[in-house]
Amino acid sequence: MMERLREGANSIWVKIILSLIILSFVFAGVGSYLASGNEQVAAKINGKDISQRQFEQVYQNERNRMQQRMGDYFSTLMSDPTYVKQFRQSVLDRMVNDELIQQRANKLGLSVSDAQVKQEILAMPAFAVDGVFNNEQYNMALRRAGFTPDQFAETIRKDMLRQQFLSALQGSDFVLADEADELRKLESQQRVVRTLTLNLADFTQKVKVTDKEAQDFYDQNPNLFTRPAQIKVSYIELSDKGLTKDIKVSEQAAETYYKDNQAKFSTAEEREVSHILIKGDTTAAKAKAEALLAKLQSGANFAEVAKQSSDDTFSAKDGGKLEWFTKGMMDPAFEQEAFALAKPGDMSGLVKSSFGYHIILLDGIKAGKVKPFADVKATIVAELQHQQAADEFYKLKSKLAEVAFESPDSLDAAAEAVNAKIVNTGYITPAAEKGVLANKQVQETLQSPEVHDDGMNSDVIEVGPEHVIVVRVDDARAEAVLPFKDVAAKVTAMVASQKGEQQAQAKADEIMADLRKGKDDIVAKDGLSFSGEQTINRSGPNVNISNVAFSLPKPTAGKTTYGIARDNNGNVEIIALDKVVNMKLAGDKVNGQFAEQIEQMFAQEDLAATLKTLRESAEISYPMQDSSKD
Repeated sequence: MMERLREGANSIWVKIILSLIILSFVFAGVGSYLASGNEQVAAKINGKDISQRQFEQVYQNERNRMQQRMGDYFSTLMSDPTYVKQFRQSVLDRMVNDELIQQRANKLGLSVSDAQVKQEILAMPAFAVDGVFNNEQYNMALRRAGFTPDQFAETIRKDMLRQQFLSALQGSDFVLADEADELRKLESQQRVVRTLTLNLADFTQKVKVTDKEAQDFYDQNPNLFTRPAQIKVSYIELSDKGLTKDIKVSEQAAETYYKDNQAKFSTAEEREVSHILIKGDTTAAKAKAEALLAKLQSGANFAEVAKQSSDDTFSAKDGGKLEWFTKGMMDPAFEQEAFALAKPGDMSGLVKSSFGYHIILLDGIKAGKVKPFADVKATIVAELQHQQAADEFYKLKSKLAEVAFESPDSLDAAAEAVNAKIVNTGYITPAAEKGVLANKQVQETLQSPEVHDDGMNSDVIEVGPEHVIVVRVDDARAEAVLPFKDVAAKVTAMVASQKGEQQAQAKADEIMADLRKGKDDIVAKDGLSFSGEQTINRSGPNVNISNVAFSLPKPTAGKTTYGIARDNNGNVEIIALDKVVNMKLAGDKVNGQFAEQIEQMFAQEDLAATLKTLRESAEISYPMQDSSKD
């Protein structure tokens, strides 16, 4: 809305409004206004803050990831306020755990150098074009994610530091051969069972639900029949995708672009060097490096000197040799000198970098190559189409913003101006939406007073690169408990299901009591029967049944043991355990693989115990949650 005020700054009404705002500051003071600008804190860990903004960003990223992974099922889960609350808390708890690990790693003196962070970023596939790090791709990806290069580098540094700590923790676990063998015996064990199923539907169908029972259940559980606050939304969506197909690019235009952007279609020159490093910025370090340089200039073998004297122990083992690299991958001073050497065999003088003093020997040069026009023509045409589409898109975007503002009480004129369709929804719950309406800024805008309450068109909202939307709220209805008459059938079904479960469980308890006394006539009397024998392992096919079967005591003297479980449909399963089968163990190779799995399991347990200890010894508070309780 401030953008609209600026655009209409010459209006007499705007000047009056601004004057009133200034007067309000004069009489009320700006202290409270400035205080309200303080960033809210989601969690505080030993004095370190996690801001509400940081939390919301991580929460939204995790929500989008889960939406892509689980689709409509996740949307259904997110329509439940209780689940949303648990999901948000789990994200915040994970951020708290990360901070605790970070603090512990710092206390232990663990660190990650700038060079390690740089190498980690350069190796990320997300920033590569044709398998090579691309700075333009890197900057574009960071802009989309809302990071500056420094912020992203610091995030990577923290992740690497936490990984150092976790690797050290996990790497300390081991399992003895005897332990692995015993655990394998238990893991591979099978059990022979029979099952008797009491179908929940059979009991539910026979249940009678009185009007009073239904009314009481409705009165006692209003949250189960509460319709969330909902709105009807209209919106115009505009992107460059539909514009590209109508754009034609001539051969001449493509060739001109190719000639003007040769560097873009060239592989970068690569260099291979060996180096000797003397760490530090002291007089002694410089003197040592100068002495080594003099020795090399007198004819000493570079590889031998590197093996004996270089402080870069990794490259020293290979005579100081480093991997091939291009510009932008090394320390600036090191890189400048390496690319200044003219031919293989040339050696530098002393080179001062952030790591210390280097002596560089050029081992090889791979010249950059320009790709033929035919190989990149399709890419160039697509790029030019995208550029022209982007130009057209931004013209339409400006027109959309202008008309939507000038006619704020309808989207009709805006849609006509940019030749777009208006999309109308029925009543929706914004938090459960997906697609463009799930965008965080769109959701915030839909709840803003001028859009939600006043029914005005929103500003143009950017939901992605060359992708915008304008929204309006056509109607809104508050959260409400639905009338009993509207949900009577649902209430009756829920009460019947509840009573059916109780009756099925009571019948199962009755059968179990007789079976444990050695009486099995009750099964036949009720027209029930056990299934045939089946041999199961710990993982299924029905995990609920397996869990109960493997918790039952081993049958002795041919005497069956019994247990109760529920299958995935809620049916009651009476389990008869007849026999325990111990499997023969395979060879040492499998044993080794199993030992690795056990070590990983131990490592997870160690991590959980470590986090529990860190949490118990830390000062953790949730200011936003605490204030909401007041």
